[in-house]
This record gives sequence, C-alpha cells and structure tokens, in this order.
Amino acid sequence: MNRKQELQTINNKLDKLRRRLEKAKLAHNQAAMVNIKWELDQLTKQKAEISGQQARHNSSKAEKIKAMAFSRVLSKAEQADMGKLKKSVRGLVVVHPMTALGKEMNLSEVTGFAPKKF
Repeated sequence: MNRKQELQTINNKLDKLRRRLEKAKLAHNQAAMVNIKWELDQLTKQKAEISGQQARHNSSKAEKIKAMAFSRVLSKAEQADMGKLKKSVRGLVVVHPMTALGKEMNLSEVTGFAPKKF
C-alpha cells in the first residue's frame, strides 16, 4: 500500500473513531471514551509519521529536479503535444503546479526541467 492510500485509510479510521467518541460521550461511558482517545492518539501519531515521510520524499525529489541544468515554462502548444516534446528532449521532467511536487517547488506554471537547454 502506498503512502497516499495509507493516509486515506487512517483518515477513515480517525473519522469513525471520532463518531464513536461522540456516541460514548452521549452515553457517558468513561471506559469507552478512554479507550477511543488512546486509539485516536495512536492513529494521529501514525498519520503524522506518514505525512512526514511523504514530505521528505517530495522535498528530496524537488531538490534533484531543481539541480538540473535548465528549466523553463512550457507553452500551451508544448503541453498539448507532450509526447513529441519528451521524445525530442532527453531526460525531460515536467512538473505541474497543482501536484504535491509542484506545490513543494512553489511553481505557478507547468515547467520543464532538463539536463540540457531545450
């Protein structure tokens, strides 16, 4: 299971536990509340750990891409025919600003990174 799926399952479990906690509060069940709070803490720690791993992975990938010799914003025509562009430029990496990597790199437009000028 990848990190994104793990985070989603953890979020689902947290949501279910929060609902169970509300029901336990309404029923004034202290033993169940303590148990649920402990589970919530464990899942929250696990979620933070996975999020940290994901952030480290993205930042190391961003550093590698930024270290490439050349980068420029891609025109709409180049974006439309991405296959042709990738065939003509060896080692081209295209980063979209709406992806996690693009947000990490603070991009505002679709940008291509390559070892040589293109």
